[in-house]
Amino acid sequence: MSQPQLLSAWFGHWTGSGTGVTVILPPAGTVGSGEVRGGAPATREFALLEPTRLVDRVDAVVLSGGSAFGLAAADGVMMLLRERGAGFTTPAGPVPIVIGMSIFDDSVRTGPPDAAAGRAAALAAYSGAEPAGGRVGAGTGATTGRWRGRMDPGGLGWAQGDAGAVRIAAVVVVNAWGDVLAPDGEPLFGGTPAVVRPEAPYGMQNTTVAVLLTDARLSKNDCFLLAQSGHTGLARSIHPAHSRYDGDAVVALATGRAAADPDLDLLRAVAAETVAAAVRAAVVPPR
Repeated sequence: MSQPQLLSAWFGHWTGSGTGVTVILPPAGTVGSGEVRGGAPATREFALLEPTRLVDRVDAVVLSGGSAFGLAAADGVMMLLRERGAGFTTPAGPVPIVIGMSIFDDSVRTGPPDAAAGRAAALAAYSGAEPAGGRVGAGTGATTGRWRGRMDPGGLGWAQGDAGAVRIAAVVVVNAWGDVLAPDGEPLFGGTPAVVRPEAPYGMQNTTVAVLLTDARLSKNDCFLLAQSGHTGLARSIHPAHSRYDGDAVVALATGRAAADPDLDLLRAVAAETVAAAVRAAVVPPR
């Protein structure tokens, strides 16, 4: 493999016509947890992420378009990882732990990503290609501002931050019912953050999903708390967030490769800001 892209993890895209897949491959032994706050999620293996569940390691996170249909992309990633010997050890061989989160895009009608698309995105991640943002991968068919009856830009964004001796990164696919907000709280695409009567045709086609990745040494419960702070970042940068019409979900991964122990509360504060920065980068990609 080439040099790691984000804190010893690789991520890659498959981009189709109006939809796509983004795969994040953390190093072996990465601990993970997550939380859903939106009312209409499309997820895979999220129950396993609860702090009380047996398995605490995550082998891949797959972000995709296609709503629940697009979760099939994770099958291709899972098979590729098994071919490479990755996964939770069982008497019958390794079982890769692959978490899936999907957004609703037009491919629900035209043809969602499948296992082959997921495998292609994972192979792109293994190739070590430079990370890209905007309307690529899982962010290809994303929009925002639907609560106004509009279709403002959505997409995929990423950002990084430091919390003392440890680092953190966020990858976010923004397909929100609400508006993306600038740091001053104003919508990036016009209008005011006042309550707006939603247009009926745009009520069920949204979701923002995020992956937080840190090199800190964290427990599964710590990762759960970190995921909660990721949702704080969504609430700071999207209005409204966590609606009944969104499937907002955050996964937090800890590689444990940092030499120093983290200040968890400082890390959580930086996580919120990093997610908010990634949300804004998704719709205004860096030049």
